[in-house]
Amino acid sequence: MECTVRWTGLSGMTFLAETGSGHVVAMDGAPDGGGRNLAPRPMEIVLLGTGGCTAYDVVLILRKSGQEIRNCEVKLTSERAEKDPKVFTKIHFHFVVTGINLKPNLVERAIKLSHDKYCSASIMLEKSAVITHSIEILEQA
Repeated sequence: MECTVRWTGLSGMTFLAETGSGHVVAMDGAPDGGGRNLAPRPMEIVLLGTGGCTAYDVVLILRKSGQEIRNCEVKLTSERAEKDPKVFTKIHFHFVVTGINLKPNLVERAIKLSHDKYCSASIMLEKSAVITHSIEILEQA
């Protein structure tokens, strides 16, 4: 895996990242740090990437388990250290999984497998942060 991150120029703190798969993501800083608030902060992208990683796992595992999943949403809330390096110290994942006749034990198992085995991002962040989860299962009519 590789990527290239380029500063867009002298007028701010915007960066364009191009992934090895050819996708481009913009990042920017807060105005108090010279940014113009034009795109997500780099640490926001770390957090959203972690949410995407675990949501991907949960959907895949539930599909392979024969569950009729219709939607998976993960809301992440976090706290960071007050001093540099401002690593994540707490991250809470709130999963809202919607489907037809979903078995709660299989939803819980999918989330546990993601957290313990498959989601590289959350497993890496667990080295500095206390990670917690909550689950809501909704029945689709």
